[in-house]
Amino acid sequence: MAEATRTALVVDDEAVARDFVRAILESINWKVIEAPDGQTALKSAAEQKPQLILLDVQMPGESGFSVFAELRENQATADIPVIMVTGVAEKTGIKFSGKEMGEFIGKEPEAYLEKPVDPETLKSTVASVCP
Repeated sequence: MAEATRTALVVDDEAVARDFVRAILESINWKVIEAPDGQTALKSAAEQKPQLILLDVQMPGESGFSVFAELRENQATADIPVIMVTGVAEKTGIKFSGKEMGEFIGKEPEAYLEKPVDPETLKSTVASVCP
């Protein structure tokens, strides 16, 4: 396998979810760093400048929406592409698109995926967001 040249930050409070996304990203030659919560994610993003962030919406403490807004407000992280990943629709039956998120918080992520994430859908979304 080729050496990973790009880094993704995977943010999810569930270790199993982080492991799942890590395995998929590593299979397409991405290096993965992880954060179990919003504050760790913000610090890691600012310090390590990943080329992509996959951000869970529902986390204890600071929500993914809040983290996303802070990422966009910080000059050091404002341009990092973000893929929002959530199980909200599965748990509540309410779907929330990237466009609706943009209307809600004023900014739109590069992509929005529902859990459970299909591995091929994740790969194609990463490829379209970070060609």
